[in-house]
Amino acid sequence: MIRRHTFEDADNRRLAHLCGPLDAHLRSIEAALGVVLARRDASFRIDGPRDGVERCVRLLDALYASAAAPIGERALQLALMKYAATVPGAPQAPTVLAGDGAEGDVVLHTRHTDLRGRTPNQVQYLQQMLSADITFGIGPAGTGKTFLAVACAVDALERHGVQRIVLTRPAVEAGERLGFLPGDLAQKVDPYLRPLYDALYDLMGFDRVAKAFDKGLIEIAPLAFMRGRTLNHAFVILDEAQNTTREQMKMFLTRLGFGSRCVVTGDISQIDLPRGVPSGLIDAHRVLRGVDGIALTEFTAGDVVRHPLVARIVDAYDRARADEEDR
Repeated sequence: MIRRHTFEDADNRRLAHLCGPLDAHLRSIEAALGVVLARRDASFRIDGPRDGVERCVRLLDALYASAAAPIGERALQLALMKYAATVPGAPQAPTVLAGDGAEGDVVLHTRHTDLRGRTPNQVQYLQQMLSADITFGIGPAGTGKTFLAVACAVDALERHGVQRIVLTRPAVEAGERLGFLPGDLAQKVDPYLRPLYDALYDLMGFDRVAKAFDKGLIEIAPLAFMRGRTLNHAFVILDEAQNTTREQMKMFLTRLGFGSRCVVTGDISQIDLPRGVPSGLIDAHRVLRGVDGIALTEFTAGDVVRHPLVARIVDAYDRARADEEDR
């Protein structure tokens, strides 16, 4: 069904608030209602199932009536929940936070103007982080899981797609017991989050990162202290997720609030949990596969972008582990 809906004597400011930055609100409406929206001035062309089209018209009217001020992500999501709750089979459409480059490559706005995926899996990973609310990146060291996640977070912050970046990871030593570390909370967890800091410094510069921390635009949130929080309008990254327990992983994933995105990265070949404790990442990979709104990229040694020897090391360990399992 195709229908045209026109606002007579429309106010351009209200229309801009209705559509959102770069028509982001319209893309969210398409995803929620399973329709295709095209706008020309004050006229909207709506194509889709009859029920979805009718709901879309009512939603547009409701949003326009409340568009005297910019429509926030929370208000939009609540309206979508009201009008889209009973629409069956509505497909998911990406909410684009970054521009697309040639041949579908995603180009991010960071200090590295040419930053983009170098392998098909990296391109897929970037596209998933821009379209899915929760993205898992699982694979060996050197495949860009953490760096690309931080790049997407920086891009979203630069574009005002989110209000802050939240970084977290489990405080598990890699085979060593370091004892109690000195300093305040941030200083205690700093050593565990150093890879995330390194990526931030590379993508934003030291001075800008320091200022962002001072303004609260970037937050360090130890995983152990995440319980009870709701993270709204944030880009949240859980690094080294293979060292979470099942309970920690479920607790973390249920912190997601309105207007937020979450990326979970980990390498299931490097689990440092005590023997007999199941990895929350492996469990989530099994339980959440196929859940709408959750995307997964599995990297291989072919995606390693460090020294060529790293890929060969990964391959050698994979073969050794496979041989042990076959015995």
